[in-house]
Amino acid sequence: MGAARIDAVRATERILEFDLSVELNHGIVVSNLAYAVASEMGLEESVCYELAIAGMLHDIGKLKLTGYIDGREQDPLLIEELKYVRMHSTLGYEELKGQGYSDFVLESILYHHENYDGSGYPSNLAGEEIPLGARILRVCDVFAALSSDRPYRSAFDIHTVMELMIDEIKNFDMEIFLAFQRVIHNTRIAGGPNGVKEKTGNRYEGHFTKGDGNP
Repeated sequence: MGAARIDAVRATERILEFDLSVELNHGIVVSNLAYAVASEMGLEESVCYELAIAGMLHDIGKLKLTGYIDGREQDPLLIEELKYVRMHSTLGYEELKGQGYSDFVLESILYHHENYDGSGYPSNLAGEEIPLGARILRVCDVFAALSSDRPYRSAFDIHTVMELMIDEIKNFDMEIFLAFQRVIHNTRIAGGPNGVKEKTGNRYEGHFTKGDGNP
């Protein structure tokens, strides 16, 4: 196999890893955690289920960005500087619109990078201007990202993750953050595809997982 062919295969492998492995696992963790937080807040079962869907799909817009990100995984500053990366929530919304998802799911995905203090994107919404589902996903997404391995760093331990999130508490709805803290305190977090589980086993059988905790 020629050198060019080998490089092409390796590039494809990087794309597949970014699209299917890292992002799929991240989506499962966010999905399970969002369901748990919503349940802890006393939201209706139908809302919890919708959040599980939104959590699974929240980063689907990144699938359209692999051409920009591929090959830059080892340079997080370059990735962050790419204006295209901040388009992923809007791209995901546009991709899913008209496919039968509720407005609740779509808006949760569109605004999941909005910060409570108004410093987020894509629309610089603040406080309760941000849809409830998006506010829940914001907390869960940050936790899942910090507690997972990245190409440019290892996962932080849970204690460090909580400290980092408290340092940036301005980004989060406090009521949601407190519910999230209770979930973290009362459950064990599996950093891989099993997502959030109760100590007694799989919490979400019949939602996004089979009995073994996998989708």
